[in-house]
Amino acid sequence: MKKEKEPSIFRQELKRDWNTFKRLKGFKKLEFFWDYYKLPATIFVTLVIVVCVFAHMLWEGQKPRRLQVYAVLNTEDSCVYWFHQFEKELTADGKPGIVELNEDQPFDYDNSYYYLNEIEVMTTVSSQRMDVAICNADMYSYLLAINACMPLDTALPEDLYTDLSNRGMIDFNTANLQVDENGEIDTSAGIDGNYAVNLEGTEFEERYNKPEDQISTGETEEDQPLYAVIISNTEHLDDSVALIRALTQEDLLPDS
Repeated sequence: MKKEKEPSIFRQELKRDWNTFKRLKGFKKLEFFWDYYKLPATIFVTLVIVVCVFAHMLWEGQKPRRLQVYAVLNTEDSCVYWFHQFEKELTADGKPGIVELNEDQPFDYDNSYYYLNEIEVMTTVSSQRMDVAICNADMYSYLLAINACMPLDTALPEDLYTDLSNRGMIDFNTANLQVDENGEIDTSAGIDGNYAVNLEGTEFEERYNKPEDQISTGETEEDQPLYAVIISNTEHLDDSVALIRALTQEDLLPDS
């Protein structure tokens, strides 16, 4: 007669744990499970989260996009409502694609971790996840340094460029400036051009570039500059131009 094979130690322990689990009641069952299986449970949950995040990234990456805008303002205001109005007008033509606004990118050279901001912006630009930047002077200077600003005399239609130029809104600057081994700026590699729109005096700037206390008191202190830049490697130039036109020529929001 063939001798019956003895169950493995793992099976014996599993059966014992299962019998113990069945005898427990209420919260004791959950406590028992956590005490004995928290490591594999944690690993399983972590793997599920990683897979879900990765799947979400792939899904988001497949979505058609019309415009990706980064707003780095001088104030703590959010301009999301303005962009919702702009998105309605832009997408009224029925073309597919979403308009994305990112207000979570900090950029401040007074912050000791500014180099992390530089890495984040460089990565975003190089991966073509930024079409237009509405930004403070610090971020504008960095975009110039990495030569990420498209010259506006080639990017904008002639009528819009001429209008903005006549209104004194075109910012002339030097891109691609390098620092030599002595820490001095080497101007020999610099590229002069008209790289940004200075938004001073626009409805957008009036709404989102003035501190609340200045608005409420009616004081007229000098504001920090706010610029609009078209990123040089954008694949959505027409929609980027539409945003520049809206920022400089339209008031999308009703008077408050």
